[in-house]
Amino acid sequence: MRKKRRIRILRLDGVRQEGGCQMRQKRDAVLCFEWSGERVLKIVRERRRRYKKISELLERNPSILDLAHGDLQELLSQGGRDGRKAAFTSENLLRALIVHQIEGQGYRGTTILIAESPFLQDFLRLGPRSVLDFTLLCRAFNAIRPETWKRINALLAVDARDRKRIDPSVIRVDTTVVETPIHYPTDASLAWDSWRVLARLLRQGRRISQPLVPHRFHDAKVKRLYLHIARYIKSDFASRRRAVKAWWRKLIRRVEWIVDAAEGFLVRSIGHVDPKVQALRDEVARFLPRVRVVLSTSARANVKGEKVPASERIFSLFEPHTELIKRGKARKPVEFGHAVMLSQTREKFICDYEVMGPRRDDSVLAQVCVEKHETLFGEAPQGIAADTGFNPNTAEREALQQRVGTLAIPRKLSDWNALLGPLWQRFRAGIEGTISVLKRVYRLLRCPYRGFKNFASSVGLSIFCHNLVLLARPPGG
Repeated sequence: MRKKRRIRILRLDGVRQEGGCQMRQKRDAVLCFEWSGERVLKIVRERRRRYKKISELLERNPSILDLAHGDLQELLSQGGRDGRKAAFTSENLLRALIVHQIEGQGYRGTTILIAESPFLQDFLRLGPRSVLDFTLLCRAFNAIRPETWKRINALLAVDARDRKRIDPSVIRVDTTVVETPIHYPTDASLAWDSWRVLARLLRQGRRISQPLVPHRFHDAKVKRLYLHIARYIKSDFASRRRAVKAWWRKLIRRVEWIVDAAEGFLVRSIGHVDPKVQALRDEVARFLPRVRVVLSTSARANVKGEKVPASERIFSLFEPHTELIKRGKARKPVEFGHAVMLSQTREKFICDYEVMGPRRDDSVLAQVCVEKHETLFGEAPQGIAADTGFNPNTAEREALQQRVGTLAIPRKLSDWNALLGPLWQRFRAGIEGTISVLKRVYRLLRCPYRGFKNFASSVGLSIFCHNLVLLARPPGG
C-alpha cells in the first residue's frame, strides 16, 4: 500500500497571514499594476493612475485596513464555517466598497464592473479568486459601523497633514442636507401607507393560517378615500372642504380598524410554532407604533384643526428617523433627511464631518467644530470661515476669538466687505463647490440606504472616497 506524500506549500508572496484565525484573513500578497504597456485612451490611463495612487495611499496607512478588519471579522467568519478558509479578505471587501462608491454604481453594477475589468480585479487584490457576489458587498457595507468610517477619515486626515498634503491651520465650515429615500410625505399618503403595509403583512399571515387573520381587506375603498383627499384637500369651496373632512374621518376609522386587526393577530399568534408567523409578528409589532403616531397626528391636524409641530410627526413608516428641515431655499423650501456638518481645509480636503440625528442650530456648531479640530490635530485652527448662520452669541464669539486667530464669521452679510474682506468671502464660498461634488458624484443628494446607521455610514464612505480621490491627484494638480 503506497503512502500518500505530504507536501508543505511554502508561500512565496512574503505576506504574513494576519487577523488571528485563518478563516478571517485580512489581506493577500501585494500585486502590481502592470498595465503601462497597453495602448489605451487618455481617460482610461487617468482612471488607472487614480486607482493606483489610491492603492498606494491604502498601503501607506495600514491602520485603515485594521479598523475595517475589526468590523468585517464576523462577516468573514460566517463565510468560513466548518473550518474552511473564507473566500475573501477584508482588503478585498474594503477596496470593493471604494470602487462601489467612486464609480457610483449599485451593488450589482459594481460586481459586473469588477468582473469585466482585470485592472479593478488587480486593485481589489483578488488574485485567482472569482469576483465577489453583490450580496456579500451589501453585507460588507452593513458590517462597517459609522464610527469606524469617522476614525478612518481621521487617520487619513492626520496622515495627509504629516505628509504636507494639507494645511489644517485654516478651515471653512458649512452644513448641507442629505435626503432619505422616501416619497414626499402628506398625512393622506402616510395613512394609505399604514393601511397597505398592515394589510400586506396580515394577508401573509392569513395564507399561513386562516384562523390567525379572520378578516377581509378592501384596499380599493381605502385607496379611493386617499385619492379623494389628495385631489381636493386644497379646494377653496366650502362644500369640498366639508367633504374632505368627512373622507378624513372615514379614512381614520378604516386605519383604526386595521390596527385593531393587527393587534388581534399579535394576540392570536402568541406561541405559534411556525417561524414565518414569528417573523410576521416582529414586522407587525415594528410598524404598529409608527401607525399610531400617523393616526394621532392626522386626526389632530385634519379633523380637529390643530397645528401639529414637526417634532411630534413621523414622515415615513420605513425611515422613521427622517427629519423635516427648513433652510429657506427658494427651490427647496422643505427637505426630508438629516443635516451634515462639513469642515474643509484650503486644499478641499474634508478633515471632519458630523451626521446630525436631531438637527442642531448652526450658531452652536462653530464651537463644536473648533473643539473637534483640536481633538484631531492637537491645536485650534488659526482661521475659520463660515456664513452668517454660524454666528454664535456674544459670549461664545468672544471665547472663540481668543482661541482662533481669525474668526471669519460675519454677524451680517455686509460684514464681508466692511470687516472681513472679499478674500475670506471667496474662501468660504469654496466649500459650496465641494458640497455640489459630493451630491452629484458621491451620491449625497439622496441616500440610497435604509436606516440611520446605514445613512451615517454612507456619508462616511462618500467623504472617505472623496478624500482618497483628492489625495490621488498630483500635488498642486
